[in-house]
Amino acid sequence: MADGNGQCTEPDEKTEMANSNQSLTNMNNNAAGQPSRSPLNGPAVSEEKGLTCADRTSNEARYSHALSKGNQDTKAASSSKRSTRIRSRSLSASSTDSYSSASYTGSSSDEDDVSPREKTQKNSKGSNDFCVRNIDLHAFGRREIEIAEQEMPGIVALRKRAADDKPLKGAKIVGCTHINAQTAVLVETLAELGAMVRWAACNIYSTQNEVAAALAEAGYPVFAWRGETEEDFWWCIDRCVNAENWQPNMILDDGGDATHLMLKKYPAMFKLIKGIVEESVTGVHRLYQLSKANKLTVPAMNVNDSVTKTKFDNLYSCKESIIDSLKRSTDVMFGGKQVVVCGYGEVGKGCCQSLRGLGCVVYVTEIDPICALQACMDGFRVVKLNEVIRVVDIVVTATGNKNVVTREHMDKMKNGCIVCNMGHSNTEIDVGSLRTPELTWEKVRSQVDHVIWPDGKRIILIAEGRLINLTCSSIPSFVVSITAATQALALIELFNAPAGRYKADVYLLPKKMDEYVASLHLPTFDAHLTELSDDQAKYLGLNKAGPFKPNYYRSTQDQPYKIKTIQEIVLRKLFSSPTPQSSNATSLLTVLNVMLL
Repeated sequence: MADGNGQCTEPDEKTEMANSNQSLTNMNNNAAGQPSRSPLNGPAVSEEKGLTCADRTSNEARYSHALSKGNQDTKAASSSKRSTRIRSRSLSASSTDSYSSASYTGSSSDEDDVSPREKTQKNSKGSNDFCVRNIDLHAFGRREIEIAEQEMPGIVALRKRAADDKPLKGAKIVGCTHINAQTAVLVETLAELGAMVRWAACNIYSTQNEVAAALAEAGYPVFAWRGETEEDFWWCIDRCVNAENWQPNMILDDGGDATHLMLKKYPAMFKLIKGIVEESVTGVHRLYQLSKANKLTVPAMNVNDSVTKTKFDNLYSCKESIIDSLKRSTDVMFGGKQVVVCGYGEVGKGCCQSLRGLGCVVYVTEIDPICALQACMDGFRVVKLNEVIRVVDIVVTATGNKNVVTREHMDKMKNGCIVCNMGHSNTEIDVGSLRTPELTWEKVRSQVDHVIWPDGKRIILIAEGRLINLTCSSIPSFVVSITAATQALALIELFNAPAGRYKADVYLLPKKMDEYVASLHLPTFDAHLTELSDDQAKYLGLNKAGPFKPNYYRSTQDQPYKIKTIQEIVLRKLFSSPTPQSSNATSLLTVLNVMLL
């Protein structure tokens, strides 16, 4: 008979497949037979053309048996006593669902004791230029990608419009981003536009193994799997940068790690780069530091602070994913909980709005008086972390900074406090300070740990301080489509720009491109733009076709070093008159000069 997805399975075989999926992720026996919550909403079966239902069933049985056996070996290996004080507990049925809603249940296990680096794998074309957890998962990954494409109208539209022109023909791109179904749509779009790519993950926990397998099967050199070690992480990026007959000329980065490695390890290769596209706060900050120190020798595009990235991805994506992530990983009830969100940028704003909407009492910590004032006027109480750390139930970091939550803070937390990160960097929570002999780590479920103090107090740490939404849940494909289209346009612009247009500095995406990205997504909502009349356009001093935002829009934080220079020029003009006679004026000048240092 056919299931809801039109697959050929029999009732008892369907139950067997569901049970196998649950055993892959250590689900409790009392949950056997329940359907998984993967986006496919059903057992995974082969879609190989030409196979009969009996053939498919046989393949499925062999596949399930092989993975179940591997999982049993993993259990046996993990049961041995380790030198570090770590206790493991069996996972509940809900814990496997919490693992990743965007991942086929059981396929993204991070507990495989055999490193992919030690395996010999080939895709159906005979290529082995990749390193993923299990190439046999590619069929499930392909379905994930197909689902994502349906919710990514902008990047798909861009692919269709530019496919004939091949604007990236000759581009050799090193990508270092999260590897999920949405990223796969971007990767395949770049290839469709003429680019050659090699891809690694920017986060050791966010990779969807089946999606990485699908990309590898399609012939893309992908080096990533969920649960990499730090050494694996840098090895994967190195494999993308340094390969036979490969000289990259573009970098698409998320966090600055690919840029950092190439600059430090392959400086001669780095000088041949035509442009860098960076999409994270952390990576952009690093680029500005390089620029200030005159170490940035190539032009870079700051996508993170583009209007489309900031106003949509950072806000709406985090607004929807923070709740889902916490629910899936902890099953927490939000009503009445006291939550502190560290940082009130666009990510913090989205988190605060969602948490308050479910009845949480939300506090905000901020270093920026402007963001702090916004939080106050939005109805949140702005506090120092030390003032509320003893009473809050949930701590969310969203700053991109380091050591925002320290061991001292965690020592003061109440029993059962949940600690998680929504910022890019994994340094916001000082997890290293928790790896001491007096503290016990107890694994609750995938990416969820109890850290237990000697007096019995425990906190719940999510994903070891890495991104909770990409580790424990997923992000909305539609919003990622906006960011992906922005990244693609930035790559096209830098790669095709004539010599001299961009110097070795950090630039924002032109506003016209921001508006073009937005326009690609409007048809989804059947939105109709109003057009300016000639008289109205003349009155506003605008072109009827745009751009409608000035270049400095959203740029007060984007160009910190240039803005400082502009401020100094303004001040010199303001105080270019003879030395003020008023002591008050002199004091004001002194204060302003100090502020500009």
